[in-house]
Amino acid sequence: MSRNVFVAGVGMIPFKKPGTSETYDVMGATAVRQALADAGLDYRDVQQAFAGYVYGDSTCGQKALYHVGMTGIPVINVNNNCATGSSALFLARQAVASGAVDCALAVGFEFMQPGALKASFTDRAPALERANAIVDELVGRPEGLGNAIRQFAGAGMAHMKKYGTKLETFAAIRAKASRHAARNPLAVFRNVISTEDVMAAPMLWDGVLTRLMACPPTCGGAAAIVVSESFAKRKGLRTDVLIAGQALTTDTPSTYDARDMIRVVGFDMAQAAAKSAYEQAGVGPKDIDVIELHDCFAQNELITYEALGLCPEGEAEKLVNDGDNTYGGEWVVNPSGGLLSKGHPLGATGLAQCYELTQQLRGAADERQVEGAKLALAHNVGLGGACVVTIYKKVA
Repeated sequence: MSRNVFVAGVGMIPFKKPGTSETYDVMGATAVRQALADAGLDYRDVQQAFAGYVYGDSTCGQKALYHVGMTGIPVINVNNNCATGSSALFLARQAVASGAVDCALAVGFEFMQPGALKASFTDRAPALERANAIVDELVGRPEGLGNAIRQFAGAGMAHMKKYGTKLETFAAIRAKASRHAARNPLAVFRNVISTEDVMAAPMLWDGVLTRLMACPPTCGGAAAIVVSESFAKRKGLRTDVLIAGQALTTDTPSTYDARDMIRVVGFDMAQAAAKSAYEQAGVGPKDIDVIELHDCFAQNELITYEALGLCPEGEAEKLVNDGDNTYGGEWVVNPSGGLLSKGHPLGATGLAQCYELTQQLRGAADERQVEGAKLALAHNVGLGGACVVTIYKKVA
């Protein structure tokens, strides 16, 4: 049994730099209240809740949700690395689609520390131990670089070596993100920068990555309420945004066996998830109008164009040069500013994508509005690994 699932309400708070935000539970609760108000529902209408976060103790979801209400419903805490928010949404949609419930909530939040990501537990083998060993083999250990930089910038370096992609192309992607974020009041960085500014920023990895090509650590929260069609009719809720396709994939042997940094950072997961989501929705890449994708590094945005089938492998630089990733082009990619400028609070990121694309399909994105947007795609990846691709459809 599979039922249509609609996004009835969304909420998102302004993303902020570490040290300037509310606590995680307050951020999560605020986003939930916004989503409930947007849907026109009471928390007592919610039958299951899925709470996503990466850096936090067990049952942080309950702590956040108890501020909103204590109704005794199941609260499931979700941690799928950077794909956590969209994994929570996947579970909420699945609960409604299966008929288990008629109304489910997904909330994501993150209270992050300044600086590079680091492990919380140092007395055991890391989950990415196998991937890190391959990164060591393929790119080594350049002095002062953390694993995330070695992984994603290493993938960008592999693309440069294989296809001749220029560093300036990654800089152009970062500059595009800043232009989009300037229109988004919820983004952490709203200052417009040029390709030249990005290239002139301190070089973190010589010839491979400047500081501005990496997303900042961010605090924030976002939430979405998904419902069945019968529940929406009974409650008089809006049904103008349909989840038309959604897939969650994990690694296959090729992630490691190919000995290819592009594969290590989730290319094959994304490609498989996109193929499944397209098939479910009955559409293809050319049908999509607006995209929110996981640009934790400018390098990953370019690689993801190819994984999502926007262009053949090796032709993403041409897509950028042709302007097909911004207003006036084939697609508008990351109108929110993406992770690079909007920010990346890990547990909230996938739900922030849902927030942005729901507003786009409603025609409520203000200065960021993609004219005539009817189909939207979200891509959210976490190494270790998980990738979620979701296709949203505007319903007349």
